[in-house]
Amino acid sequence: MNRALSIATVILTLLAAPARAVEGGPAPFDGDLQRLAEILGALHYLRALCGANEGAKWRTEMQALIDAEAPTGERRQKIVARFNLGYRGFQQTYRSCTPAADVAIRRFLDEGARIARDITARYAN
Repeated sequence: MNRALSIATVILTLLAAPARAVEGGPAPFDGDLQRLAEILGALHYLRALCGANEGAKWRTEMQALIDAEAPTGERRQKIVARFNLGYRGFQQTYRSCTPAADVAIRRFLDEGARIARDITARYAN
């Protein structure tokens, strides 16, 4: 539970000082941002599956990330597609909460927090 709060806090920190791409082009951190979106999608599915009772928390975090970054066109499509990939990938694999799903959740929380910290440290204004 503390990890979930930790990743949400780090994402909020990232949102407080967004590092936007130059108009019309990709940002140097787009790969990391897409991975973070994929992790948020996976967490959205897995946390609900494992009874976290968080509602739309991870979808809301994703929307806040998109709102802060304000990507357009193809850049936005790629970020949204990665969120959906994370969600659907685990939806196809897990029908019930298993020990492996719990391990995946812990790993995603750790990785998501690390990515958000790295992006903030390197690119925040």
